[in-house]
Amino acid sequence: MQTHTAPETFTAKIDAEAWLAAERHLSEDPANWRAPKVRLEQEYDRRARLRRFTFGPYSEDWLAHRDLAASTRNTYAQLLKHHLLPTFADVPLSEIDRALVATWYRRVGAGRPHARKHAYDLLRNILNMALDDELIDRNPVHIRGASNVKRTGTTQPASLDELEALAEATPERYRLMVLLAAWCALRKGELSELRRSDVDTTQWVLRVRRGVGFVPGRTVVKDPKTQAGKRDVAIPEHLVPMVREHLLRHAQQGGQGLMFPSARGEHLRTSAIGRWYYPAREAAGRPDLRFHDLRHTGAVLAAQSGATLAELMHRLGHTTPAAAMRYQHAAAERDREIAQRMSKRYREHVQARPSDCT
Repeated sequence: MQTHTAPETFTAKIDAEAWLAAERHLSEDPANWRAPKVRLEQEYDRRARLRRFTFGPYSEDWLAHRDLAASTRNTYAQLLKHHLLPTFADVPLSEIDRALVATWYRRVGAGRPHARKHAYDLLRNILNMALDDELIDRNPVHIRGASNVKRTGTTQPASLDELEALAEATPERYRLMVLLAAWCALRKGELSELRRSDVDTTQWVLRVRRGVGFVPGRTVVKDPKTQAGKRDVAIPEHLVPMVREHLLRHAQQGGQGLMFPSARGEHLRTSAIGRWYYPAREAAGRPDLRFHDLRHTGAVLAAQSGATLAELMHRLGHTTPAAAMRYQHAAAERDREIAQRMSKRYREHVQARPSDCT
């Protein structure tokens, strides 16, 4: 008979009896039972092994083996560099607890709620993988409401007068870009990647099939995130003459020629857009109007022209897993009518202006 001792000396008899009862219960399965000393040594080995898995190397390995778009990968890398690694890089995964996460959350991203939200979600996802890998017993990233960001204000769309003033203050070669952003509700990346062959000059439709993103060192042309993002957007009639003129004077030649090339003939980057857009919005009296707000303006104009929710989602290229795709066909059929009503509203606005003649 072999004698096994407890891993510690108990101060109370009841505790010793409880340990003994538990051991007897475990010994009822001889094939899987291990001596208390062996189990203790294995636990020490397990903890030592876990201490070798620090957050920094593990998070970098996590990122390297994820199937991500280039822009998303770059975003995650920046979140790690600026928001997560300064706190967690050298911390063993098993030592990241709720108190440490709460302290980090209070300090990170001061004044930048969206960045903090995305960093929090990334930390949670990485530690979910550590949980799956059995490197931690539970995920300590659990702060109520941390994945939600409250909007601090509402987007104020541009009025028709403001939109005209903005276009007038924009350099001529980019004026159509501003107007398509609004009247056709296109995204900045979609406009920057728009090519001559994407403009159907028979039906006067923009065939949105791609967008462009920028990561350090390279430009990434990519498909929309969802199938609904690939869409045909009817051009309002009052913009057709300007589109014709732009094709003649400013678009690059050939079917693959960019509609809005930079001065160097490349994709127009956000920084380049800002150099002319910021002065233009100041001149229009709307220094708060972000370029993306022009897309919001387009949604409002379409809604005011009678577009249904399904039609709006089609025109904007928005979808949810269960929504707009179901109505996309009907939306495409009515898109021309929506564009015509938008032009009618514009013509009525022009006709209603006070005459300059006295």
